[in-house]
Amino acid sequence: MEFKKCERCGCFFISEDNVCCNCKTKDRADTIKLQNFIEEHGTSCSIEEISSQTGITIKNLNRFESINKIADIDKDNINIEL
Repeated sequence: MEFKKCERCGCFFISEDNVCCNCKTKDRADTIKLQNFIEEHGTSCSIEEISSQTGITIKNLNRFESINKIADIDKDNINIEL
C-alpha cells in the first residue's frame, strides 16, 4: 500500500485507491446520481448542465472519465459506460 493524497478532498491516506474511504462513499453516491441522470435525460447534455443539475463537480466528472466510469466526454456531450 502507498501513502497517497486523496484526489477528491486532498487528505493523506494509505491505500491502493485514489480516494480516501470517506470520499469513496461519496464517489459511489455521485456515480449513482450520474447514472440516474443519464438514464433520465440521455447523453445530449453538456458537462456543465450535468454538474449543475446533479451537484457533481466538473472536476469529479472529469476524474470519473479518467478512471473509466465515463466512457467518453467531448466538448458538448457526455457518454456513460455502465
